[in-house]
Amino acid sequence: MLRRTTPFLVIAIITAIFGFGGIASGVVTIARVLFVIFTVLFLMSLVGKRKTTD
Repeated sequence: MLRRTTPFLVIAIITAIFGFGGIASGVVTIARVLFVIFTVLFLMSLVGKRKTTD
């Protein structure tokens, strides 16, 4: 699931190195949002699996 956030993180690091502040901050924001969404979905799937096995 987190594979989708990795490209945004890489782009953010590259743009930060080259000093493109606006682009880097935008990509970092997208990466953070996707990371939170996928983490919540992952936790929900763990809870869902736990309920079905009981």
